[in-house]
Amino acid sequence: MATDDEAIGVGDQFRRFLALESDVLILSVAMFAFSLGFQMTGRYLPEYMAVLGATPFVIGLYGTFGNVISAVYPYPGGAFSDRVGSRYALALFGLLSTLGFAVWLAAPLIGTVEVAGLAVEPWLWIFVGLVLAQAWKSFGLGATFAIVKQSVSEDRLARGFAGTETFRRTAFLLGPLVASGLVFVGGGDLLPGFYYVLGIAVAFGAVATTVQHVRYDAGEDTFGAEFEGLARVARDLRALPDELRPLLVGDTLVRFANGMVYTFFVIVITRFLEVDVTLLGYYLSPTVFFGVLLGVEMVVALLVMAPAARIAETLGLKPVVALGFAVYAVFPALLIFAPDSPLAVALLFAFSGLRFAGLPSHKALIVGPAERDTGGRVTGAYYLVRNTLVVPSAALGGALWDFVSPEVAFTLATVVGLLGTGYFLAYGREFDAYA
Repeated sequence: MATDDEAIGVGDQFRRFLALESDVLILSVAMFAFSLGFQMTGRYLPEYMAVLGATPFVIGLYGTFGNVISAVYPYPGGAFSDRVGSRYALALFGLLSTLGFAVWLAAPLIGTVEVAGLAVEPWLWIFVGLVLAQAWKSFGLGATFAIVKQSVSEDRLARGFAGTETFRRTAFLLGPLVASGLVFVGGGDLLPGFYYVLGIAVAFGAVATTVQHVRYDAGEDTFGAEFEGLARVARDLRALPDELRPLLVGDTLVRFANGMVYTFFVIVITRFLEVDVTLLGYYLSPTVFFGVLLGVEMVVALLVMAPAARIAETLGLKPVVALGFAVYAVFPALLIFAPDSPLAVALLFAFSGLRFAGLPSHKALIVGPAERDTGGRVTGAYYLVRNTLVVPSAALGGALWDFVSPEVAFTLATVVGLLGTGYFLAYGREFDAYA
């Protein structure tokens, strides 16, 4: 984490990463491995589903199903971890995630099967795999926020989150590029290259699960007696600081807008704009080029997060968060109406990377007002509300794409996102430590 007189850069983060205590380093490596697996696979799964015969509406339902999992997993995941201890919880979550990758890999081999007289299409196994693959991500969201809050002075929270995000987003950078390279090696179309991607994800998950279970020292683990259930959740929701409510409203609208279209970004590139390019004498199909675009986006993200966190210490958190919201909002309309020019689309994805400039400040604004030792519960309650309200967004976007038009779906997403950004600008409150 940053000290009061040090600037944090990408190089600083990795040097400090290597100096972490053994247990934290092991868990960080596991987080990197699973994040890499998710990023290699997740952004291409909508195209994979389309290849397996799914319609845009079904792909939208998949996005909404993912939203449901994101909303409901963290609380029971955290309760289970408290009950059995981190070591065994992590091992189980890692095993389930690895099995999820394997189900995705096996989906085309299973093919169409009949269950009780109904034909089960191969794309349905992508839903089954998602239930398993998301298990590892259910661990530790609130704990991560709380640890940063306890380790960094209040006026350096954004810099602290910039450090943790740098590591996670490095996997976000490498994952799509690795996937793109394997698809290229496989001939340019999604298959068979995506089979290689899924195979590597299974291998990474298995190795990470084994290493974290064998090497993680559970001596400091604590064990809870029981989960307090919905009463605890209700108390945490009522206890959300008043300062967070305008942020929560604006954030929810912006994330709802993004959720309407996020699943379809790969479809826009591969099937709507059909943007391909020849680089250094190598032809990159639209499917391969999409991975390169994600790499461009994440390079910009890695470059801007730490400087934006420093800027927030002068200007405040609110303007930096609003910038991120604004980029989220306008990107869908810019993308759907973009010319089918590789350069224009690449510049758009570079612009999209600017939305991550606000991410560390956004996290600081969430956890900052929380009382000490309550950061985890405040974070969990905040994300429970936001993620629950965002659940139907992808299904709505898929229905608009399938039954109206892609242009309407993406334009409406931008309108909703701008409403959220405007609401936050009008009513959002600054965290006192940055005011």
